[in-house]
Amino acid sequence: MEKEKYYITTAIAYTSGKPHIGNTYEIVLADAIARFKRLKGYDVYLQTGADEHGEKIEQKAMEAGLSPQEFVDEKAAEMKRIWDIMNTSYDRFVRTTDKKHEEVVQHIFKYMYDKGDIYLGKYEGWYCTPDESFWTDSQVEKDENGKILCPECGREVEKKSEEAYFFKLSKYQKQLEEYIEAHPEFIQPESRKNEMINNFIKPGLQDLCVSRTSFKWGIPVDFDPKHVVYVWLDALTNYITNIGYDVDGGNDEFKYKWPADLQLIGKDIIRFHTIYWPCFLMSLDVPLPKQVFGHPWLIMADGKMSKSVGNVVYADDVVEEFGVDALRYYFLHEIPFANDGVFTRDLLIERINGDLANILGNLVQRTISMGKKYFDGNVTNKKVENEYSKKLIKNVNDLDEKVTAKMDSLQVSDAISEIFEVLRASNKYIDETTPWVLAKDESKKDDLETVLYNLLESIRVCASLLEPFLPGTSEEIMRQINSKDKTLNFVEDNKYELNDPKPIFMRIDQNK
Repeated sequence: MEKEKYYITTAIAYTSGKPHIGNTYEIVLADAIARFKRLKGYDVYLQTGADEHGEKIEQKAMEAGLSPQEFVDEKAAEMKRIWDIMNTSYDRFVRTTDKKHEEVVQHIFKYMYDKGDIYLGKYEGWYCTPDESFWTDSQVEKDENGKILCPECGREVEKKSEEAYFFKLSKYQKQLEEYIEAHPEFIQPESRKNEMINNFIKPGLQDLCVSRTSFKWGIPVDFDPKHVVYVWLDALTNYITNIGYDVDGGNDEFKYKWPADLQLIGKDIIRFHTIYWPCFLMSLDVPLPKQVFGHPWLIMADGKMSKSVGNVVYADDVVEEFGVDALRYYFLHEIPFANDGVFTRDLLIERINGDLANILGNLVQRTISMGKKYFDGNVTNKKVENEYSKKLIKNVNDLDEKVTAKMDSLQVSDAISEIFEVLRASNKYIDETTPWVLAKDESKKDDLETVLYNLLESIRVCASLLEPFLPGTSEEIMRQINSKDKTLNFVEDNKYELNDPKPIFMRIDQNK
Protein backbone atom coordinates (compact mmCIF):
# COMPACT_ATOMS: atom_id res chain seq x y z
CA MET A 1 0.00 0.00 0.00
CA GLU A 2 1.36 3.42 -0.99
CA LYS A 3 2.24 5.72 1.90
CA GLU A 4 0.45 9.05 2.28
CA LYS A 5 2.84 12.01 1.94
CA TYR A 6 3.35 14.60 4.68
CA TYR A 7 5.39 17.73 3.91
CA ILE A 8 6.31 19.86 6.93
CA THR A 9 8.48 22.98 6.98
CA THR A 10 10.03 25.23 9.60
CA ALA A 11 10.75 28.88 8.99
CA ILE A 12 14.29 29.26 7.69
CA ALA A 13 16.33 30.83 10.48
CA TYR A 14 18.12 34.12 9.87
CA THR A 15 21.91 33.79 9.69
CA SER A 16 22.71 36.97 11.61
CA GLY A 17 24.03 35.06 14.64
CA LYS A 18 24.14 31.76 16.54
CA PRO A 19 20.63 30.34 17.10
CA HIS A 20 19.54 30.41 20.78
CA ILE A 21 17.21 27.92 22.47
CA GLY A 22 14.15 29.89 21.33
CA ASN A 23 15.19 29.37 17.68
CA THR A 24 16.07 25.74 18.40
CA TYR A 25 12.64 24.99 19.91
CA GLU A 26 11.00 25.27 16.47
CA ILE A 27 13.14 22.62 14.75
CA VAL A 28 12.67 20.22 17.69
CA LEU A 29 8.89 20.75 17.60
CA ALA A 30 8.86 20.14 13.82
CA ASP A 31 11.06 17.08 14.26
CA ALA A 32 8.70 15.57 16.86
CA ILE A 33 5.71 16.03 14.52
CA ALA A 34 7.67 14.62 11.55
CA ARG A 35 8.88 11.59 13.54
CA PHE A 36 5.36 10.90 14.81
CA LYS A 37 3.99 10.98 11.26
CA ARG A 38 6.73 8.55 10.17
CA LEU A 39 5.79 6.29 13.09
CA LYS A 40 2.21 6.32 11.78
CA GLY A 41 3.34 5.25 8.31
CA TYR A 42 3.46 8.53 6.40
CA ASP A 43 6.03 9.37 3.73
CA VAL A 44 7.40 12.42 5.57
CA TYR A 45 9.55 15.21 4.20
CA LEU A 46 10.85 17.76 6.74
CA GLN A 47 12.52 20.87 5.35
CA THR A 48 14.43 23.48 7.36
CA GLY A 49 17.32 25.79 6.60
CA ALA A 50 18.92 29.23 6.57
CA ASP A 51 17.72 32.65 5.39
CA GLU A 52 20.90 34.35 4.19
CA HIS A 53 20.24 37.63 2.37
CA GLY A 54 19.57 41.21 3.47
CA GLU A 55 21.02 44.48 4.68
CA LYS A 56 21.53 43.21 8.23
CA ILE A 57 23.74 40.33 6.97
CA GLU A 58 25.73 42.74 4.80
CA GLN A 59 26.36 44.98 7.86
CA LYS A 60 27.23 42.07 10.19
CA ALA A 61 29.67 40.62 7.65
CA MET A 62 31.39 44.00 7.30
CA GLU A 63 31.71 44.28 11.11
CA ALA A 64 33.24 40.77 11.20
CA GLY A 65 35.70 41.57 8.39
CA LEU A 66 34.21 38.87 6.15
CA SER A 67 32.47 38.80 2.81
CA PRO A 68 28.69 38.23 3.16
CA GLN A 69 29.08 34.74 1.63
CA GLU A 70 31.84 33.79 4.12
CA PHE A 71 29.70 35.15 6.95
CA VAL A 72 26.58 33.15 6.02
CA ASP A 73 28.61 30.01 5.32
CA GLU A 74 29.90 30.17 8.88
CA LYS A 75 26.47 30.88 10.44
CA ALA A 76 24.63 28.25 8.37
CA ALA A 77 27.21 25.62 9.39
CA GLU A 78 26.72 26.56 13.07
CA MET A 79 22.94 26.34 12.72
CA LYS A 80 23.19 22.91 11.09
CA ARG A 81 25.56 21.77 13.84
CA ILE A 82 23.01 22.70 16.54
CA TRP A 83 20.09 21.11 14.64
CA ASP A 84 22.22 17.92 14.47
CA ILE A 85 23.13 18.08 18.17
CA MET A 86 19.39 18.13 18.92
CA ASN A 87 18.98 14.86 16.97
CA THR A 88 16.56 16.36 14.44
CA SER A 89 15.64 14.27 11.41
CA TYR A 90 15.29 16.94 8.72
CA ASP A 91 15.37 15.69 5.14
CA ARG A 92 16.78 18.85 3.60
CA PHE A 93 18.64 21.85 4.99
CA VAL A 94 18.06 24.63 2.46
CA ARG A 95 20.05 27.82 1.93
CA THR A 96 18.79 30.89 0.10
CA THR A 97 22.27 31.38 -1.40
CA ASP A 98 21.88 28.10 -3.32
CA LYS A 99 22.19 28.84 -7.05
CA LYS A 100 19.01 26.94 -7.97
CA HIS A 101 16.93 28.87 -5.41
CA GLU A 102 18.29 32.19 -6.68
CA GLU A 103 17.47 31.34 -10.30
CA VAL A 104 13.89 30.29 -9.48
CA VAL A 105 13.31 33.43 -7.38
CA GLN A 106 14.40 35.53 -10.40
CA HIS A 107 11.93 33.60 -12.59
CA ILE A 108 9.15 34.16 -10.02
CA PHE A 109 9.87 37.89 -9.80
CA LYS A 110 9.82 38.26 -13.62
CA TYR A 111 6.63 36.19 -13.90
CA MET A 112 4.84 38.40 -11.35
CA TYR A 113 6.14 41.53 -13.09
CA ASP A 114 4.97 40.34 -16.51
CA LYS A 115 1.59 39.48 -15.00
CA GLY A 116 1.26 43.03 -13.65
CA ASP A 117 1.40 41.94 -10.00
CA ILE A 118 4.76 43.71 -9.48
CA TYR A 119 5.27 47.35 -10.47
CA LEU A 120 8.00 49.99 -10.05
CA GLY A 121 7.42 52.75 -7.49
CA LYS A 122 9.10 54.68 -4.70
CA TYR A 123 9.22 53.76 -1.04
CA GLU A 124 9.25 56.25 1.81
CA GLY A 125 8.89 54.98 5.33
CA TRP A 126 10.46 53.91 8.60
CA TYR A 127 12.87 51.01 8.22
CA CYS A 128 13.92 48.54 10.92
CA THR A 129 17.20 46.87 9.88
CA PRO A 130 17.12 43.98 12.44
CA ASP A 131 13.60 42.96 11.35
CA GLU A 132 14.11 43.86 7.66
CA SER A 133 10.72 45.63 7.84
CA PHE A 134 9.27 48.91 6.61
CA TRP A 135 6.64 50.69 8.72
CA THR A 136 4.28 53.61 8.08
CA ASP A 137 3.89 56.71 10.32
CA SER A 138 0.77 55.21 11.88
CA GLN A 139 2.48 51.89 12.69
CA VAL A 140 5.68 53.07 14.43
CA GLU A 141 5.86 53.86 18.14
CA LYS A 142 7.59 56.62 20.13
CA ASP A 143 9.49 56.32 23.41
CA GLU A 144 9.59 58.96 26.17
CA ASN A 145 12.59 60.61 24.48
CA GLY A 146 10.79 60.95 21.15
CA LYS A 147 12.76 58.16 19.43
CA ILE A 148 10.82 56.39 16.70
CA LEU A 149 10.65 52.63 17.40
CA CYS A 150 9.77 49.47 15.48
CA PRO A 151 6.36 48.16 16.64
CA GLU A 152 7.64 44.57 16.26
CA CYS A 153 10.98 44.55 18.13
CA GLY A 154 11.06 47.95 19.89
CA ARG A 155 14.38 49.01 18.34
CA GLU A 156 14.99 52.38 16.73
CA VAL A 157 14.00 52.79 13.06
CA GLU A 158 15.30 55.20 10.41
CA LYS A 159 13.53 57.13 7.68
CA LYS A 160 14.35 55.76 4.23
CA SER A 161 13.33 56.69 0.72
CA GLU A 162 14.27 54.67 -2.35
CA GLU A 163 13.02 53.39 -5.69
CA ALA A 164 11.47 49.96 -5.24
CA TYR A 165 9.31 47.36 -6.90
CA PHE A 166 5.99 46.65 -5.20
CA PHE A 167 3.79 43.55 -5.13
CA LYS A 168 0.03 44.17 -5.49
CA LEU A 169 -0.99 42.65 -2.16
CA SER A 170 -4.23 44.69 -2.29
CA LYS A 171 -5.28 42.80 -5.46
CA TYR A 172 -5.54 39.53 -3.51
CA GLN A 173 -7.27 40.84 -0.36
CA LYS A 174 -10.76 39.55 -1.19
CA GLN A 175 -9.44 36.18 -2.40
CA LEU A 176 -7.41 35.78 0.80
CA GLU A 177 -10.37 36.67 3.04
CA GLU A 178 -12.58 34.16 1.23
CA TYR A 179 -9.93 31.46 1.49
CA ILE A 180 -9.45 31.94 5.26
CA GLU A 181 -13.22 31.86 5.78
CA ALA A 182 -13.59 28.67 3.70
CA HIS A 183 -10.60 26.97 5.41
CA PRO A 184 -10.92 27.59 9.17
CA GLU A 185 -8.01 25.18 9.85
CA PHE A 186 -5.58 27.20 7.64
CA ILE A 187 -4.25 29.50 10.42
CA GLN A 188 -3.67 27.95 13.83
CA PRO A 189 -4.11 28.51 16.71
CA GLU A 190 -7.44 30.38 16.49
CA SER A 191 -6.05 33.40 18.37
CA ARG A 192 -3.46 33.99 15.62
CA LYS A 193 -6.12 33.78 12.92
CA ASN A 194 -8.27 36.41 14.67
CA GLU A 195 -5.21 38.65 15.08
CA MET A 196 -4.40 38.47 11.34
CA ILE A 197 -7.98 39.15 10.24
CA ASN A 198 -8.70 42.00 12.65
CA ASN A 199 -5.30 43.74 12.75
CA PHE A 200 -4.08 43.37 9.17
CA ILE A 201 -6.62 42.08 6.64
CA LYS A 202 -9.79 44.00 7.60
CA PRO A 203 -8.06 47.43 7.83
CA GLY A 204 -6.95 46.86 4.19
CA LEU A 205 -3.79 45.35 2.72
CA GLN A 206 -1.10 47.77 1.50
CA ASP A 207 1.03 46.89 -1.53
CA LEU A 208 4.30 45.34 -0.46
CA CYS A 209 7.86 46.51 -1.14
CA VAL A 210 9.65 43.54 -2.80
CA SER A 211 12.98 45.03 -3.93
CA ARG A 212 15.77 47.24 -2.52
CA THR A 213 18.53 49.38 -4.04
CA SER A 214 20.35 50.58 -0.90
CA PHE A 215 22.40 47.39 -0.47
CA LYS A 216 23.77 44.64 -2.70
CA TRP A 217 23.57 41.41 -0.67
CA GLY A 218 20.53 39.80 -2.23
CA ILE A 219 19.28 38.11 -5.39
CA PRO A 220 19.56 40.61 -8.28
CA VAL A 221 16.41 41.44 -10.24
CA ASP A 222 17.70 40.12 -13.55
CA PHE A 223 15.93 42.70 -15.75
CA ASP A 224 16.88 45.64 -13.45
CA PRO A 225 20.15 44.68 -11.70
CA LYS A 226 20.43 47.76 -9.47
CA HIS A 227 17.57 46.17 -7.48
CA VAL A 228 17.87 43.07 -5.29
CA VAL A 229 14.84 40.94 -4.36
CA TYR A 230 13.65 41.94 -0.90
CA VAL A 231 13.93 39.34 1.84
CA TRP A 232 10.31 38.17 2.12
CA LEU A 233 9.81 37.25 -1.54
CA ASP A 234 13.23 35.57 -1.48
CA ALA A 235 12.84 33.74 1.86
CA LEU A 236 9.20 32.64 1.67
CA THR A 237 9.53 31.04 -1.75
CA ASN A 238 12.14 28.59 -0.38
CA TYR A 239 9.27 26.25 0.54
CA ILE A 240 8.59 25.64 -3.17
CA THR A 241 11.90 26.44 -4.92
CA ASN A 242 13.67 23.64 -3.05
CA ILE A 243 11.18 20.94 -4.03
CA GLY A 244 11.35 21.54 -7.76
CA TYR A 245 8.96 24.44 -8.44
CA ASP A 246 9.55 26.75 -11.37
CA VAL A 247 7.17 29.11 -13.14
CA ASP A 248 7.49 27.05 -16.31
CA GLY A 249 6.01 24.06 -14.47
CA GLY A 250 7.08 22.07 -11.43
CA ASN A 251 8.82 18.70 -11.64
CA ASP A 252 7.45 15.43 -10.25
CA GLU A 253 8.88 16.10 -6.79
CA PHE A 254 6.99 19.40 -6.56
CA LYS A 255 3.76 17.87 -7.83
CA TYR A 256 4.02 15.10 -5.23
CA LYS A 257 5.03 17.17 -2.21
CA TRP A 258 3.10 20.41 -2.60
CA PRO A 259 0.95 21.70 -0.96
CA ALA A 260 2.73 21.58 2.38
CA ASP A 261 0.68 19.81 5.03
CA LEU A 262 2.06 21.95 7.85
CA GLN A 263 4.17 25.11 7.91
CA LEU A 264 5.49 25.65 11.41
CA ILE A 265 6.64 29.18 12.27
CA GLY A 266 7.12 31.50 15.25
CA LYS A 267 4.13 33.68 16.14
CA ASP A 268 6.22 36.81 15.39
CA ILE A 269 6.34 36.03 11.64
CA ILE A 270 2.81 34.73 11.17
CA ARG A 271 1.80 37.88 9.27
CA PHE A 272 4.33 37.13 6.53
CA HIS A 273 3.25 33.48 6.27
CA THR A 274 -0.53 33.97 6.36
CA ILE A 275 -0.84 37.21 4.35
CA TYR A 276 2.19 37.78 2.07
CA TRP A 277 2.90 34.11 1.35
CA PRO A 278 -0.67 33.09 0.36
CA CYS A 279 -0.94 36.15 -1.91
CA PHE A 280 2.37 35.27 -3.62
CA LEU A 281 1.06 31.75 -4.20
CA MET A 282 -2.24 33.09 -5.55
CA SER A 283 -0.26 35.25 -7.99
CA LEU A 284 1.61 32.11 -9.13
CA ASP A 285 -1.64 30.04 -9.31
CA VAL A 286 -0.10 27.59 -6.86
CA PRO A 287 -2.27 25.93 -4.14
CA LEU A 288 -1.91 27.25 -0.58
CA PRO A 289 -0.40 25.17 2.25
CA LYS A 290 -2.97 23.18 4.20
CA GLN A 291 -2.05 24.69 7.56
CA VAL A 292 0.19 27.39 9.04
CA PHE A 293 0.80 27.04 12.79
CA GLY A 294 2.22 30.06 14.65
CA HIS A 295 3.84 28.47 17.69
CA PRO A 296 4.45 30.35 20.96
CA TRP A 297 7.82 31.59 22.18
CA LEU A 298 10.20 30.14 24.69
CA ILE A 299 11.08 33.06 26.95
CA MET A 300 13.32 33.50 29.96
CA ALA A 301 11.95 34.18 33.44
CA ASP A 302 13.11 37.82 32.99
CA GLY A 303 11.44 38.22 29.58
CA LYS A 304 12.22 37.66 25.90
CA MET A 305 15.77 36.49 25.15
CA SER A 306 18.07 39.36 24.22
CA LYS A 307 21.83 39.73 23.89
CA SER A 308 21.63 43.27 25.28
CA VAL A 309 19.82 41.98 28.40
CA GLY A 310 22.37 39.17 28.65
CA ASN A 311 19.83 36.36 29.14
CA VAL A 312 20.52 34.36 25.97
CA VAL A 313 20.88 30.58 26.41
CA TYR A 314 22.22 28.25 23.69
CA ALA A 315 21.05 24.68 23.15
CA ASP A 316 24.53 23.16 22.85
CA ASP A 317 25.48 24.54 26.30
CA VAL A 318 22.33 23.06 27.91
CA VAL A 319 22.89 19.71 26.15
CA GLU A 320 26.47 19.52 27.38
CA GLU A 321 25.22 19.84 30.95
CA PHE A 322 21.92 17.93 30.89
CA GLY A 323 21.77 15.83 27.69
CA VAL A 324 19.81 16.06 24.43
CA ASP A 325 16.59 14.34 25.47
CA ALA A 326 16.29 16.30 28.72
CA LEU A 327 16.20 19.52 26.69
CA ARG A 328 13.91 18.00 24.03
CA TYR A 329 11.52 16.94 26.82
CA TYR A 330 11.53 20.45 28.25
CA PHE A 331 10.89 22.05 24.85
CA LEU A 332 8.06 19.70 23.94
CA HIS A 333 6.37 19.27 27.30
CA GLU A 334 6.73 22.67 28.94
CA ILE A 335 5.59 24.94 26.09
CA PRO A 336 1.80 24.80 25.81
CA PHE A 337 -0.20 24.77 22.56
CA ALA A 338 -0.91 28.50 22.38
CA ASN A 339 0.93 30.20 25.24
CA ASP A 340 4.56 31.15 25.72
CA GLY A 341 6.72 28.79 27.77
CA VAL A 342 9.30 29.95 30.30
CA PHE A 343 12.79 28.46 30.51
CA THR A 344 14.55 28.18 33.86
CA ARG A 345 17.34 25.82 34.92
CA ASP A 346 15.46 25.02 38.14
CA LEU A 347 12.36 23.87 36.25
CA LEU A 348 14.50 21.85 33.82
CA ILE A 349 16.18 20.06 36.75
CA GLU A 350 12.76 19.54 38.38
CA ARG A 351 11.46 17.87 35.21
CA ILE A 352 14.56 15.68 34.86
CA ASN A 353 14.26 14.50 38.47
CA GLY A 354 10.48 14.23 38.64
CA ASP A 355 9.35 13.00 35.22
CA LEU A 356 12.41 11.53 33.49
CA ALA A 357 14.33 9.96 36.39
CA ASN A 358 11.50 9.11 38.83
CA ILE A 359 8.58 8.17 36.60
CA LEU A 360 10.27 6.86 33.44
CA GLY A 361 13.79 5.84 34.46
CA ASN A 362 12.76 4.29 37.76
CA LEU A 363 10.02 2.18 36.12
CA VAL A 364 12.39 0.78 33.48
CA GLN A 365 15.17 0.01 35.97
CA ARG A 366 12.88 -1.61 38.57
CA THR A 367 11.10 -3.78 35.99
CA ILE A 368 14.26 -5.02 34.25
CA SER A 369 15.99 -5.61 37.61
CA MET A 370 13.08 -7.77 38.81
CA GLY A 371 13.03 -9.65 35.48
CA LYS A 372 16.76 -10.42 35.88
CA LYS A 373 16.45 -11.29 39.55
CA TYR A 374 13.39 -13.53 39.43
CA PHE A 375 13.57 -15.05 35.92
CA ASP A 376 17.18 -14.61 34.85
CA GLY A 377 16.01 -12.01 32.32
CA ASN A 378 13.69 -14.39 30.40
CA VAL A 379 10.07 -13.26 30.75
CA THR A 380 7.01 -14.62 28.93
CA ASN A 381 3.29 -14.07 29.38
CA LYS A 382 1.66 -16.60 31.69
CA LYS A 383 -1.68 -14.74 31.27
CA VAL A 384 -2.81 -14.76 34.87
CA GLU A 385 -5.62 -12.20 34.99
CA ASN A 386 -6.57 -9.89 37.85
CA GLU A 387 -8.39 -6.54 38.08
CA TYR A 388 -5.15 -4.53 38.14
CA SER A 389 -3.79 -6.24 35.03
CA LYS A 390 -6.98 -5.71 33.03
CA LYS A 391 -6.91 -2.01 33.89
CA LEU A 392 -3.24 -1.61 32.92
CA ILE A 393 -3.66 -3.46 29.62
CA LYS A 394 -6.67 -1.27 28.75
CA ASN A 395 -4.59 1.86 29.48
CA VAL A 396 -1.82 0.57 27.21
CA ASN A 397 -4.26 -0.32 24.40
CA ASP A 398 -6.01 3.08 24.57
CA LEU A 399 -2.75 5.05 24.49
CA ASP A 400 -2.03 5.14 20.75
CA GLU A 401 -5.47 6.57 19.96
CA LYS A 402 -5.15 9.24 22.68
CA VAL A 403 -1.65 10.31 21.58
CA THR A 404 -2.68 10.39 17.91
CA ALA A 405 -5.70 12.60 18.69
CA LYS A 406 -3.47 15.09 20.51
CA MET A 407 -0.81 15.07 17.77
CA ASP A 408 -3.41 15.54 15.03
CA SER A 409 -4.38 18.81 16.71
CA LEU A 410 -0.68 19.70 17.31
CA GLN A 411 -1.07 19.50 21.10
CA VAL A 412 2.36 17.95 21.53
CA SER A 413 2.69 18.67 25.25
CA ASP A 414 -0.64 16.90 25.92
CA ALA A 415 0.44 13.93 23.77
CA ILE A 416 3.51 13.46 25.98
CA SER A 417 1.34 13.81 29.11
CA GLU A 418 -0.83 10.91 27.89
CA ILE A 419 2.25 8.66 27.68
CA PHE A 420 3.43 9.71 31.14
CA GLU A 421 -0.04 8.92 32.55
CA VAL A 422 0.45 5.28 31.47
CA LEU A 423 3.99 5.29 32.90
CA ARG A 424 2.55 6.55 36.21
CA ALA A 425 -0.14 3.87 36.06
CA SER A 426 2.60 1.27 35.50
CA ASN A 427 4.48 2.42 38.60
CA LYS A 428 1.21 2.24 40.53
CA TYR A 429 0.64 -1.27 39.14
CA ILE A 430 3.92 -2.36 40.77
CA ASP A 431 2.65 -1.09 44.14
CA GLU A 432 -0.74 -2.77 43.62
CA THR A 433 0.61 -6.19 42.58
CA THR A 434 3.63 -6.24 44.98
CA PRO A 435 5.92 -8.51 42.91
CA TRP A 436 8.40 -8.78 45.79
CA VAL A 437 5.64 -10.44 47.86
CA LEU A 438 4.61 -12.74 44.98
CA ALA A 439 8.26 -13.80 44.65
CA LYS A 440 8.20 -15.31 48.14
CA ASP A 441 5.39 -17.74 47.20
CA GLU A 442 6.35 -20.50 44.71
CA SER A 443 2.67 -21.04 43.82
CA LYS A 444 2.49 -17.41 42.62
CA LYS A 445 5.36 -17.72 40.15
CA ASP A 446 3.07 -17.46 37.12
CA ASP A 447 1.34 -14.44 38.68
CA LEU A 448 4.73 -12.79 39.17
CA GLU A 449 5.89 -13.49 35.60
CA THR A 450 2.59 -12.13 34.23
CA VAL A 451 3.03 -8.92 36.23
CA LEU A 452 6.54 -8.40 34.85
CA TYR A 453 5.41 -9.25 31.32
CA ASN A 454 2.58 -6.70 31.56
CA LEU A 455 5.04 -4.07 32.77
CA LEU A 456 7.48 -4.82 29.94
CA GLU A 457 4.69 -4.52 27.36
CA SER A 458 3.63 -1.20 28.87
CA ILE A 459 7.24 0.03 28.77
CA ARG A 460 7.65 -1.20 25.17
CA VAL A 461 4.53 0.58 23.90
CA CYS A 462 5.36 3.77 25.83
CA ALA A 463 8.98 3.72 24.54
CA SER A 464 7.71 3.27 20.97
CA LEU A 465 5.35 6.23 21.32
CA LEU A 466 8.08 8.30 23.01
CA GLU A 467 10.41 7.89 20.02
CA PRO A 468 9.24 11.08 18.24
CA PHE A 469 9.88 13.15 21.36
CA LEU A 470 12.86 11.43 23.00
CA PRO A 471 14.46 9.37 20.22
CA GLY A 472 17.70 8.56 22.07
CA THR A 473 15.85 7.53 25.23
CA SER A 474 13.39 5.38 23.29
CA GLU A 475 16.25 3.58 21.56
CA GLU A 476 18.05 2.93 24.86
CA ILE A 477 14.90 1.55 26.51
CA MET A 478 14.27 -0.78 23.57
CA ARG A 479 17.90 -1.92 23.79
CA GLN A 480 17.59 -2.70 27.52
CA ILE A 481 14.34 -4.66 27.11
CA ASN A 482 15.91 -6.19 23.96
CA SER A 483 12.93 -5.59 21.67
CA LYS A 484 12.53 -4.38 18.11
CA ASP A 485 8.73 -4.68 18.22
CA LYS A 486 7.21 -1.21 17.59
CA THR A 487 3.58 -2.43 17.68
CA LEU A 488 1.57 0.31 19.41
CA ASN A 489 -0.67 -1.95 21.44
CA PHE A 490 -0.34 -4.74 24.03
CA VAL A 491 0.99 -7.94 22.39
CA GLU A 492 0.06 -11.21 24.14
CA ASP A 493 2.93 -13.46 23.03
CA ASN A 494 6.23 -11.56 23.04
CA LYS A 495 9.26 -13.21 24.63
CA TYR A 496 11.66 -11.00 26.56
CA GLU A 497 15.38 -11.74 26.98
CA LEU A 498 16.41 -8.71 28.97
CA ASN A 499 19.75 -6.92 28.92
CA ASP A 500 21.30 -5.50 32.09
CA PRO A 501 19.51 -2.38 33.38
CA LYS A 502 21.28 0.98 33.26
CA PRO A 503 19.91 4.30 34.56
CA ILE A 504 18.08 6.12 31.76
CA PHE A 505 18.26 9.48 33.54
CA MET A 506 20.34 10.33 36.60
CA ARG A 507 18.80 12.46 39.33
CA ILE A 508 20.46 15.85 39.69
CA ASP A 509 21.35 17.40 43.03
CA GLN A 510 19.78 20.85 42.69
CA ASN A 511 22.02 22.28 45.44
CA LYS A 512 25.15 21.40 43.48
